[in-house]
Amino acid sequence: MNFKANIQIMPLKELLDPQGKTVLNNMSNLEIQGVEDVRVGKCVHMEVSADSKSAAEEKVKKACEKLLVNMIMESYSFDLTEV
Repeated sequence: MNFKANIQIMPLKELLDPQGKTVLNNMSNLEIQGVEDVRVGKCVHMEVSADSKSAAEEKVKKACEKLLVNMIMESYSFDLTEV
């Protein structure tokens, strides 16, 4: 079975997000008003082959925790769909 994972990686809420702050501070230069906060993260799309959805979830989780996500500074979530 083939699955598509959409992984969202974000800086932890407790940590400063300098890129998000830069974007927020420059909104007024673009005449965009009313934006309260901006946090910038990453989105990763991954295709996975596995025997079951739970096996695919384990593969994605392992990839996130061992390679894609800095677990000290970032959190992640993902959704998985069969293709």
